[in-house]
Amino acid sequence: MVVNRLKLNADKTELLWAGSKYCSASLVSGPPLWLGDETITASDQVRLLGVTISSDLSIDKHVSNTSLSCFYWLHQIRKIRCLLDTEFAKTLVHAFVSSRVDGCNTVLAGSSKATTDRLQRVLNAAARVVSGTHKFDRGLTHLPHCELQRIQFKLGVTVRQCLRGSAPQYLVN
Repeated sequence: MVVNRLKLNADKTELLWAGSKYCSASLVSGPPLWLGDETITASDQVRLLGVTISSDLSIDKHVSNTSLSCFYWLHQIRKIRCLLDTEFAKTLVHAFVSSRVDGCNTVLAGSSKATTDRLQRVLNAAARVVSGTHKFDRGLTHLPHCELQRIQFKLGVTVRQCLRGSAPQYLVN
C-alpha cells in the first residue's frame, strides 16, 4: 500500500468473515488481517455503503437499525404534530422516515415477508402520523402491504435504467 501511496485508515476499516449462520460464531473469532503494520480484527457486522451486513450475510441488523431510527423520528414528529399542517407533516415524514426506508432498499429484494413487515410497520406508523390518527382508530387499521411493491418498483426502475444505458457505468456492466 505504501508503494502506491495509499494509507490505511484503521478507524474506518472493517473485516467481516462471511459464512452460514451455523459457522458464523467461529468466523467472528477468525484470523485477523495484517496490512502493513496495522492489524484488522474481524467483527460480526460491517457497514457498507449505508447497509449493515452481518457475518451470515443477513440484513436483519440493517432493518432493525432503520426501524429504530425511523420510529425515533416519528416519535419526535408526533410530539409537534398539532403545530403542523398536513403538507409540512408529509414533508417531515418524507425527509426523516420515507427516505431512510427507501434508501438501499434494493438489497431487500428477495428477502422474507417477516423482514419487509418490519419496514411496513414503519410506513404504517408514518401514515398515522401524517393523518393524525392513532393505532386503533378506524380508517388506517388495514393498510396494504406496499413495502414489497416499493422494493420491486425501485428494482425495476434500476433495471430499466441499466437497459437504456442511463444508469451508472458500474451497474450497466
